[in-house]
Amino acid sequence: MRTRAGTTPDATGGRILKTDLFGAVRLLDDASGPAVVRDTRSARGWLTWMAIALAGREARALQRLDALPGTPRLLGFDGRILRREWLPGQPMQHARPGDARYYRDALALLRRIHRAGVTHNDLAKETNWLVTDAGGPALVDFQLAVVHGRRGRLFRALAREDLRHLLKHKRTYRPQALTARQRRILATPSPVSRAWMATGKRAYLFVTRRLLGWADREGAGDRPLP
Repeated sequence: MRTRAGTTPDATGGRILKTDLFGAVRLLDDASGPAVVRDTRSARGWLTWMAIALAGREARALQRLDALPGTPRLLGFDGRILRREWLPGQPMQHARPGDARYYRDALALLRRIHRAGVTHNDLAKETNWLVTDAGGPALVDFQLAVVHGRRGRLFRALAREDLRHLLKHKRTYRPQALTARQRRILATPSPVSRAWMATGKRAYLFVTRRLLGWADREGAGDRPLP
């Protein structure tokens, strides 16, 4: 997919947030303010198709969310370079949010994302959860997101997994605020989750970390402030 929002950026400058076999991610300053640029042109040749597919997933998800507060605004995608809004904030593992309000707002944000027909599918990573300057939640990195045409069985299963991952983080940083229903959700992983933990996760980690050397650092501890 291609969007007409903005223009293709010069993706050679700025500060590097991440480089891997799928290309480079940089933080650039332009006329509209700080922007994150995902450039697939430097992807390893045999993985170029996957890098483009991941960028396309993110573009479709952000376009569907249409600048929903707490998610980055899509600024442009030309098929190889994606540009999106930079969201200031600290990654969850450093901010360690212990305020019950954060998790109430995070649940509301997740519901709005699901209401738009999008599942994030990568919320186990604390690096993808931000704590904004105002203390609220925000989400980044929609490379694995899915835009659903209808709310069928797959949508419901993936949405539930998004919720379970949020509740896992709540259990880590604010366990006393978990409700009885939330504890039941945590105690009953879906068939999708059980199958993933039994077979898919090990294969995924072997391929991404051992073979591809892919460790997503975009929201990690070295996240720069603009």
